Amino acid sequence: MSNGIHHVTAIGGPAARNHDFYTRVLGMRLVKTTVNFDDPGTYHLYYGDEAGRPGTILTFFPWEHVAAGRLGVGETQETVFRVPEAAMGFWAHRFIEKGVDHQAPEKRFGETVCSFKDPDGTRLALVAVPGAEAEPGWSDGTIPAEHALRGMQGVSLLLEEAGATGAILTDIFGFRESGKEDSTTRYVLPGTPVGGVVDIRAVGGFLKPRVGGGSVHHVAFRARDDAEQAEMVKRLKENHGIETTEQKDRNYFRSVYFREPGHILFEIATDAPGFSVDEPADGLGTSLKLPAQFEPMRERIERALPDLGREPAPQ
Repeated sequence: MSNGIHHVTAIGGPAARNHDFYTRVLGMRLVKTTVNFDDPGTYHLYYGDEAGRPGTILTFFPWEHVAAGRLGVGETQETVFRVPEAAMGFWAHRFIEKGVDHQAPEKRFGETVCSFKDPDGTRLALVAVPGAEAEPGWSDGTIPAEHALRGMQGVSLLLEEAGATGAILTDIFGFRESGKEDSTTRYVLPGTPVGGVVDIRAVGGFLKPRVGGGSVHHVAFRARDDAEQAEMVKRLKENHGIETTEQKDRNYFRSVYFREPGHILFEIATDAPGFSVDEPADGLGTSLKLPAQFEPMRERIERALPDLGREPAPQ
């Protein structure tokens, strides 16, 4: 069983600014331009590697006039991306050059980590990974391939206590506890470098979060297929007394959702069918894709959505 992180979904501010930061500053690929299936007046933008592989995907609901969120207990604190060890100097220089809000590098669990924020306050970090230079790095020319992101390492969660959530990670998703540092417990998925780390920081008595710009909406974990997803749903109910939503078709994966014991929204998303189901791999993200129920409203939806400020799609 290997059920690492599939994607992380956050709430952003103006869509053009969001698109500019993730494609032009971080050099990620916009692999899908669609809408929030529950609110078609809002984009749902998916950023990832060249193919949008599970474990590389950070997605946003960008709202033009969103109020800032506030970090609190019961929320995802940070999303951490992997880069080659030799790339950290490049990124430190780039953050200064681009005016990115960032912290000095620090050591966590023996690894060099640089925390930073996007323009809406979304909390992110880079972790230096020895040997990651041997993994393929995607580049459209914005970031040299040797320095490009190599997918997520994982996320950190801010919770009252770690035990009950840790039990979900180990029993349902196959993680194991690998160590503790101060108030943080690390869970890893053996043999899964991309999307295989969840840190739980236990901080009893912290303020509750206020959802807004910069907040993470949910963390999605992988299921290979519908059968594995159904088995995980069954174990959640039988072993933990937690029921999920019914399965929802998100076009690029099929999902169920539940609140884990620390109140963070978790999703279980299937790997299939992937992002090339409705557009060719070399054209991912270049046109607005709508679920079938919204196609009759396309003209109205396109008029209402803001311009992303990107280069014209290739012909």
